Amino acid sequence: MLLKSIAVALAAFTGLASAMPADVTAQTASTLQTRANVPRSVFAHYMLGLTSGQSYEEWQTEISDAKGSGIDGFALNAGPDDAWNADQLANAFNAADAAGFKLFISFDMGDQYNWSVDQVVSWVNSWKGRSSYFNVDGLPFVSTFGGPGWADNWAAVRSGTGGIFLVPEWAALGPAGVATHLDKIDGAFSWNAWPKANGQIMFPEEDMAYQQVLGEKAYMMGVSPYFYVDLPNWGKNWYSSSDSLWFDRLKMTQEVMPSLIQIITWNDYSESSYIKAPVAHQIVSGAEVYVNGYDHTALRFVLPYFISSYKAGTTDGINIDSEGAVVWYRTTPKNVCGDGGTVWGQGGSQSVTLGTEDVVSVIALLDTAGTVDISVGGVTTTASPINQIGKAYHYKVPLDGRTGEVTVSFNGRSATGPSITTACPATGNVNFNAVSFQV
Repeated sequence: MLLKSIAVALAAFTGLASAMPADVTAQTASTLQTRANVPRSVFAHYMLGLTSGQSYEEWQTEISDAKGSGIDGFALNAGPDDAWNADQLANAFNAADAAGFKLFISFDMGDQYNWSVDQVVSWVNSWKGRSSYFNVDGLPFVSTFGGPGWADNWAAVRSGTGGIFLVPEWAALGPAGVATHLDKIDGAFSWNAWPKANGQIMFPEEDMAYQQVLGEKAYMMGVSPYFYVDLPNWGKNWYSSSDSLWFDRLKMTQEVMPSLIQIITWNDYSESSYIKAPVAHQIVSGAEVYVNGYDHTALRFVLPYFISSYKAGTTDGINIDSEGAVVWYRTTPKNVCGDGGTVWGQGGSQSVTLGTEDVVSVIALLDTAGTVDISVGGVTTTASPINQIGKAYHYKVPLDGRTGEVTVSFNGRSATGPSITTACPATGNVNFNAVSFQV
């Protein structure tokens, strides 16, 4: 999906932050419990535009996999013009109805799309009556990707549908800009789920700024594990620092305690933000070279624990079904060959090599704190956690020039993932996507 420029959002957030009370960033989970009357739910952003020819059985499998990871539903991102929209929406809702899984429509209002009011009304009216359609206070939940310029049209959509619960993604406006449209919306969703250009890690202040301006309205927080795109023909070639992102952002859900969470994404392979195995027909042309063979399924291992903690409002008393871990890393060290012109962060100008480390990253779910043995090429490092929340522990070990198989072991468990190699990929450039495996 085409991400919008964040320059406006940065400026808006900076202006808002300087005007906010000093205690905004000191908000705790307990002070955020009384927000909009929305059941705490977790959705995954699903690209409907990638489903041409997809079978009902494939939808059943995807929904089963998501539900098994604790995800409540899919946010179905769709543009107005794909010929398969109607058939795939029918497949999705039929499968979700049968599985007790929730769906809602996220209208893609990127610059390349032009929705009419009649189209949006028709889509909502066509699907809002399904048992799987996500509702809040009896109203169909509706979101967007972008579209602040469409803001004045939503009154007509409300009229034509009998009412909606509107939580759009207008991150281009930033919190301060969204604050000027509160009379039009029931909440807001922020797409800013990655460190900005030249930033190694994320902080929750912008999420809390949204909550501050929204007051009792709903806030949907974007959470993502990774980002790398190399599609120069689309004008997209950047990496957002992701060596610790999955742990950092999941931990932040406990600090922010939003009304809703949207995982970005379920299946956007081209941007390396997916949390499943590659599916050939869902990969856009040009992305195969950095997606094929790079399975992200293991990233979902930690979701049931973090989702249970989020819904409970605390990690206290939240148990794990069994100990285990997710491991992720790049199979090509960053200086093995060229960077392919990839920059560090959207809108950045510095090389991607400045924004990533040659490391093996681990999130382990453990009953008690402990060390993890991380072996690369037969050389083992015993690592202590560098961060922790509840029973989730984060580890990160530098490669220090080592190559070969990666094995992670602890408490009688052990698993081995793909080898790290100094062989340059066929593209002639480093692949900045990550592989993952579960222990």
